[in-house]
Amino acid sequence: MNPHLLIITIGLCYIVIFGGMSVLRREGLSTQFALEVLAITALVEAGALLTGTPINPILFLVFIYLISMRVRLLVDLANLLSGRGRQRDAISLLQLALRLFPDRSTRLIVLVNMGTVQLRRENPQSAQALLESVLEEAKGGGLGIKYEAACRYNLGVALQRQSKEAEAVRYFNETIGTFPNSLYAVAAQRALEQRRRGRVKPEPISDEAGTSDQGRKATDE
Repeated sequence: MNPHLLIITIGLCYIVIFGGMSVLRREGLSTQFALEVLAITALVEAGALLTGTPINPILFLVFIYLISMRVRLLVDLANLLSGRGRQRDAISLLQLALRLFPDRSTRLIVLVNMGTVQLRRENPQSAQALLESVLEEAKGGGLGIKYEAACRYNLGVALQRQSKEAEAVRYFNETIGTFPNSLYAVAAQRALEQRRRGRVKPEPISDEAGTSDQGRKATDE
């Protein structure tokens, strides 16, 4: 295949595949994502034509992945740091992620994770405000079912830590209804059972490692 045509084909396939994955996750197709990849593809191809230098398709694919997924990669890194107790560093990375022009869906994901970190920093009021703002903004769509369940569960934890038991129970039940059998639904069910038995209150859950923070304490407030 013509190397220039190959680069264009890779760019278009990238949009279709990753855009399709977003639709399957119920996040919707991001126009910003598609335009970014098209712009990158056009600029790279224009540079190749002007210089007469062929572009390595593998390197091109890695390049567009790093650029288009820049915010989600920072979220993953922030979750990793948060899981190790480095809450201040995690917040800094999430704030940086918000400054890198994320699309609507990705911005909501950043805010969900920021709310989780605030819970780990023992700041349930701030976590509540963040997570409630996410649910309000997500009424128009854009938040995948997985992150909606995470948002509702962690909001329930934030409310319970403020002794708002009735509201917490409502969000735990909504978590179960939103994404049954997910780790968030299982944790919500466990939280409801613990509440009935008067046992330890639940801990927040982030996407990192797919586990709760039970038994882990923040070391960097």
